[in-house]
Amino acid sequence: VEVSPPHGTSPGPGRGATPNRRLGNVRGVSVPSPPGRRARLSAPGTSRSSSAAREELRRRLLGLIEGHRVVIFSKSYCPHSTRVKELFSSLGVECNILELDQVDNGASVQEVLSELTNQRTVPNIFVNKVHMGGCDRTFQAHQSGLLQKLLQDDPAYDYDLIVIGGGSGGLACAQEAAILGRKVLVLDFVVPSPQGTSWGLGGTCVNVGCIPKKLMHQAALLGQALTDSRKFGWEYSQQVKHNWGTMTEAVQNHIGSLNWGYRLSLREKAVAYINSYGEFVEHHKIKATNGKGQETCYTAAKFVIATGERPRYLGIQGDKEYCITSDDLFSLPYCPGTTLVVGASYVALECAGFLAGLGLDVTVMVRSVLLRGFDQEMAERVGSYMEQHGVRFLRKFVPVEVQQLEKGSPGKLKVMAKSTEGPETIEGVYNTVLLAIGRDSCTKKMGLEKIGVKINEKSGKIPVNDVEQTNVPYVYAVGDVLEGKPELTPIAVQAGKLLARRLFGGRLEKVYHTLFWPLEWTVACRDNNTCYAKIICNKLDNDRVIGFHVLGPNAGEIIQGFAAAMKCGLTKQLLDDTIGIHPTCAEVFTTLQITKASG
Repeated sequence: VEVSPPHGTSPGPGRGATPNRRLGNVRGVSVPSPPGRRARLSAPGTSRSSSAAREELRRRLLGLIEGHRVVIFSKSYCPHSTRVKELFSSLGVECNILELDQVDNGASVQEVLSELTNQRTVPNIFVNKVHMGGCDRTFQAHQSGLLQKLLQDDPAYDYDLIVIGGGSGGLACAQEAAILGRKVLVLDFVVPSPQGTSWGLGGTCVNVGCIPKKLMHQAALLGQALTDSRKFGWEYSQQVKHNWGTMTEAVQNHIGSLNWGYRLSLREKAVAYINSYGEFVEHHKIKATNGKGQETCYTAAKFVIATGERPRYLGIQGDKEYCITSDDLFSLPYCPGTTLVVGASYVALECAGFLAGLGLDVTVMVRSVLLRGFDQEMAERVGSYMEQHGVRFLRKFVPVEVQQLEKGSPGKLKVMAKSTEGPETIEGVYNTVLLAIGRDSCTKKMGLEKIGVKINEKSGKIPVNDVEQTNVPYVYAVGDVLEGKPELTPIAVQAGKLLARRLFGGRLEKVYHTLFWPLEWTVACRDNNTCYAKIICNKLDNDRVIGFHVLGPNAGEIIQGFAAAMKCGLTKQLLDDTIGIHPTCAEVFTTLQITKASG
């Protein structure tokens, strides 16, 4: 990045080597340029569009950061900037300093820096291409020894980026970084569940989450369609039954194809993939241990933690020995039979729903409320619908012990439970006990303490700033391991892509309600007071839609399109002005008139 003096002045010494009007490559503090010289980052000509100029400035800034050991974006009057300069001077470190108040396009530089780092203040410091942050974080890094580690001359890392975890967010980040020209390694290793279940590349969603769950849900819907079909004139005398083994084989075959597809995609983008468990051993260095116990170490300039979560166990006698979780259910080699689902999360209710839909006897044991954290009106409607369709609920009970009565596939288990509201205890016998009581972050056996990455000791989740950066500047995190962030696959994918773009120079980026009756349910005489639609509007912002709920068939398909409209500022008036597509369930949102306030 060049510094261009005003027309009519000589370049002076150092032109082409420093990024600021003060002579760069000085030790610690900068040396003033001759009086009167105005300097700026060389910018494209005025004939180019502002967006093109902005992209060019971004490219030049990244080149400056990539090409120098220490870069400080400063303002000459800022006392915090002065402290940082004095720190590097005391360490005998050469710095490249750009005083934003003394260059012609300083404001534009600061705007682009804000987009790259999400930091609007100065000083804004980079050490060997790692964004340190401001004054406080730099001094903290100095006190911990991290700054000295980063300042080591000519760090020869094996990779620009190592991603730990091959799930949705990790793969998205790795592939985007590779597209941007970086050398990337993905480490992914699934520690087998207590029942011995493990799986391939792709993470929870693909292997033991969204994908197999929806496929098994579809199997249950087909059973419901068979029941409904008689009302449409279909006649069959043969007794129809479901074959669990056929279903699971088909589901696992599909998942296997997705695993292979992910590996192929990484190969096509030249992303290295190693099926090994990653553990930090020191700054910028990680140990990878494969299934045979063989260890190999790798280094990288930056790391992304994307290890996700695994199901939680009860911590009672017999839970890990005899119970299963969602990690095991979708590849279970035998039909689970009479099943107790422990928990009231969406995982618990989804699994209970499709198991009941396949004709199994299902009971859900609930400690407190259904779907904690969700709209409780919607949650209770879901529970009521499930009860109407054969799922039993044991409310206000928790298991205290699980005993095996008989071995087998499935065997027989006795569950002892106690009330959460008194001394009452109950017992029940089931073929399978499925635990769905929450998930824990996979962060506590990664050596994070060796490099000083802070985690929430209770939850294992990692606190990050607005750009997914941990308290250790070169370590980032995405996905379900983040503290206070939604645990959703599409969010992890988008966050992974955006993180890679930020790191490696890419682009940035009243209540109305009604019940409705789907047409497909009418002939079959299915309940006409079950499906429900609700929107929440901000009356102080032109009735902008800020909440959108639907309970009914194909809810995911419906809500996806409206989600995009909400991002574009959807209002109640715009919904009213939209012509509904008939006959569909989604058209009900174009005719909502009843407000909850009306009673």
